[in-house]
Amino acid sequence: MTNQPALLCVQDIAIAYQGTEVLKQTDLQVNRHDIVCLLGHSGCGKTTLLRAIAGLQQINHGQIKLDNAIISDSHTIVPPEHRNIGMMFQDLALFPHLTIYQNVAFGLRKKATPDIKARVQYVLDLVDIGSHQYRKYPHELSGGQQQRVALARALAPKPNLLLLDEPFSSLDPELREQLATQVRAILKKEHVTAVLVTHDQTEAFAVADWVGVMNTGEIVQFDTPYNIYHQPVSRFVADFVGPGHFIPAKIISPDSIQTIFGIIHGELEPSFEINQDVDLLVRPDDIPHDDDSPIKAVIKDKRFLGAEFIYTLALPNDSIVSCYAPSHHDHPIGQPLGIRLDLEHLVLFGK
Repeated sequence: MTNQPALLCVQDIAIAYQGTEVLKQTDLQVNRHDIVCLLGHSGCGKTTLLRAIAGLQQINHGQIKLDNAIISDSHTIVPPEHRNIGMMFQDLALFPHLTIYQNVAFGLRKKATPDIKARVQYVLDLVDIGSHQYRKYPHELSGGQQQRVALARALAPKPNLLLLDEPFSSLDPELREQLATQVRAILKKEHVTAVLVTHDQTEAFAVADWVGVMNTGEIVQFDTPYNIYHQPVSRFVADFVGPGHFIPAKIISPDSIQTIFGIIHGELEPSFEINQDVDLLVRPDDIPHDDDSPIKAVIKDKRFLGAEFIYTLALPNDSIVSCYAPSHHDHPIGQPLGIRLDLEHLVLFGK
């Protein structure tokens, strides 16, 4: 991240419910114009952290600063309406008795916006809601259109920070992916700083500049989406953010390992010792289908994904791996399949 002061600074905060710690000494920094995603299973603490940032949850320890001003600590809490933070909720929270125009304009009247009509038109145009839909009510719009109206309403007051809580969870997968891409483009165009909460890895990678993977009340890795996927710091992160398997390997030199695929060279952590047994993370995109390869794996299962199959394979040493292959390469279960290993970097974990 850049060296400029963070817009949002969460410092060592902890939250407990009835003696149970939900957040454990958590730190988070979000720079201006960045989109950060908090990614994790249900119950990991990500929504609790978002609510604390919004001012909807008291913290027991630490502090939260927005634009270098303390908005929460263990003794005080600035009310949500005085934080200039926008929120897009999981259930959208559009007012059913107000038209689309009135929903978006609602928060502007409280801020005494000089030209409400112009601002409403601007943000609705930004999210591709035409003027012919201004007088409609939320129930008259599709799910995707309601999502875009909720985003327009959150953006209308020009918040310092936008919080999005599982905003696409109610949509079907195709629309979810499409809208995630559109939302990122809108936030970048408007230079909006945002924090998104989701349990969906694909959504996180599509929207965020930075991803914080959470587990049991802690951010266990904070990095770019690329590094989260390709350089996970733990088995938990490796398993959670994408498909993959671990195969046995042995350290044979400071820069090489022995595997069933042969000797593989790469940069190793200095903590590993020569002759140490380790596990190598292998993702499906690391294993190309290659009929000429001497390594044959038996197809144990396959799943049709449209443009491609994902094959589950058993190696000669009984290790399980997966690989992608174009869908016109339709191989039956039980057939040997030629594969090779094509790794750009080594991700190893001690046994």
